Amino acid sequence: MFDDTLLKNEEKAVFALRSLYRRYGYLPYRMSKFEEYELYIRNKDFLVSDRIITFNDTSGRLMALKPDVTLSIIKNGEDTPGFKQKVYYNENVYRISDRTHRFRELMQTGCECIGDIGIYDIYEVISLAAESLSMISENFVLEVSNLGLIEEMLTSACNDAVFAEKAIAFIAEKNSHDLSRLCDEYGIKEEQEKRLQLLITSYGERNMVISALEGECGDKAEELKMLSKLLDGSPYSDKIRFDFSVVNNMSYYNGFVFRGFLDGVCEGVLAGGQYDRLMAKMNRKSGAIGFAIYIDELEQLEQAESGTDVDLVVLYDDSVSPADVAKAVKEQTTLGKSVSTQKCVSDRLRSRELLDLREEGAKC
Repeated sequence: MFDDTLLKNEEKAVFALRSLYRRYGYLPYRMSKFEEYELYIRNKDFLVSDRIITFNDTSGRLMALKPDVTLSIIKNGEDTPGFKQKVYYNENVYRISDRTHRFRELMQTGCECIGDIGIYDIYEVISLAAESLSMISENFVLEVSNLGLIEEMLTSACNDAVFAEKAIAFIAEKNSHDLSRLCDEYGIKEEQEKRLQLLITSYGERNMVISALEGECGDKAEELKMLSKLLDGSPYSDKIRFDFSVVNNMSYYNGFVFRGFLDGVCEGVLAGGQYDRLMAKMNRKSGAIGFAIYIDELEQLEQAESGTDVDLVVLYDDSVSPADVAKAVKEQTTLGKSVSTQKCVSDRLRSRELLDLREEGAKC
């Protein structure tokens, strides 16, 4: 019988998530490891990093190892009235690692819903994002924002692109002081500044946020209410919160965006949202929403949870017969323990127990 305890957290997550997405009608999507470099350079602001591994193919075209999956899905799809393309993927992407600052082959999994997108589809994808996090760890939070609401409030205060860019940065940082200073600099009225400050001070439990924004956001508040009411039926409702510091690139994203965090992992492990503007930039007429989970970040979770590499280290030296070593290993592995045979204790290998077969007084 297969022992799933042998799987790493990221491997378990991939298997579980595939099953989850299939249950909701998302079909597997396969793609090449590379695309033409032009696809990425045209949309470099959408990418996490514009540093891309390139090469020339046999025809002389400049190609790139893919740093992103969504762009490939959009490029290779088509608009069909009344139809929604619902896909999931497990693909390797090639990016600069935040931890090592070197190129790494990183596993990414996620799903995309492209077509005539409505409030139900937004709810379904956000619910899938929450359930995806729950399958990895019960200690998670999913923060949801609405870029349309943010954009509407910024435009109402000051229809200036530079002001909006600076204000968005302060909102993302929850920096009330500098947002106030910026409003003074641009001569924003006190009433308008108070409305903008709500984007920083109103976060957390959804109904509390909606109450704080009541009467300040017009139709966008109704969108929040509709989504929140649907999410009330989710078993993870209390872990899905509104937080307007979640801000994606408004040149590509619109509407609802979200970000997921796990206890024990310092960075966000999930990111997603509506990206109708990206679709339009790539000459697509459909709406779209999706998310990606950065599987490599789960390595941190495994390290935090485990604390050890093996259950038992068996120490031996030349005074111990190979038969005795084999007997000890067999006895312990039969008990279900993971065992590493070593001739020396090392801080490079963490274990719960130590079994020393060497003669008394022997040292490494």
